[in-house]
Amino acid sequence: MDRSTNLDIEELKMTREQYILATQQNNLPRTENAQLYPVGIYGWRKRCLYFFVLLLLVTMIVNLAMTIWILKVMNFTVDGMGNLRVTKKGIRLEGISEFLLPLYVKEIHSRKDSPLVLQSDRNVTVNARNHMGQLTGQLTVGADAVEAQCKRFEVRANEDGRVLFSADEDEITIGAEKLKVTGTEGAVFGHSVETPHIRAEPSQDLRLESPTRSLIMEAPRGVQVSAAAGDFKATCRKELHLQSTEGEIFLNAKTIRLGNLPTGSFPSSSPGSSSSRQTVYELCICPNGKLYLSPAGVGSTCQSSSNICLWS
Repeated sequence: MDRSTNLDIEELKMTREQYILATQQNNLPRTENAQLYPVGIYGWRKRCLYFFVLLLLVTMIVNLAMTIWILKVMNFTVDGMGNLRVTKKGIRLEGISEFLLPLYVKEIHSRKDSPLVLQSDRNVTVNARNHMGQLTGQLTVGADAVEAQCKRFEVRANEDGRVLFSADEDEITIGAEKLKVTGTEGAVFGHSVETPHIRAEPSQDLRLESPTRSLIMEAPRGVQVSAAAGDFKATCRKELHLQSTEGEIFLNAKTIRLGNLPTGSFPSSSPGSSSSRQTVYELCICPNGKLYLSPAGVGSTCQSSSNICLWS
């Protein structure tokens, strides 16, 4: 009984499903001669797509290989690139480096055990600018000269930092203990020279010379020329003037000699004339200050031989 009942129920279900399916097929619109279109890329389009995908893959492989080669050649590491190392204090360059464009840095220094060399085929120029970009100082090392352009140029000692040489628009100061000129022509000054002391080296002569013009030494409180262990000579071609406007000219020596003084003579009728050799003379002076010698006699003979004053 139960088995027959189950079969009837299953048959009813199958009949109901067949009815529903038949009803849905009858409701669908029917088209005659329907064309079927394939979905996707076929033919030459598909081949072109595969070609472009293959070309893209080859390009990616070449780029990857070039990137690896550049990293290998340039020696890229975590610390830097090649001779360039990035440290906490800045950038460190090892070996020879070339800069094709301007270099802007705050400080450049070499290692403790090696010098710093700046080399260029033409000029090496170091510029200093202010916060507005204006040029305040320039140092140029060229093939013919070394030029420095600044408001003040100084050279300091390494130990105590004192100024050895300084130059500005107003004056040039030399702070060294000794200024030594070793040229054969000496030192040539176009204008005046102010110095408290001029001294030659030991066992060497000091010579002040003006070949074509005059030599003038001036001092408001006096000029002193001293030769402690030798002679003092003043030689001129024409006239030697000793002039004191308010004081006197004082000659202090054990012996004072005046050589090549002219000698006056007596008239032929003078009783004091004698053919004997004269060894004693009298020093006479003309009204214009000229000195001359006159043969000494019992009294003064300057008046008798004063005819030499008429020639001066």
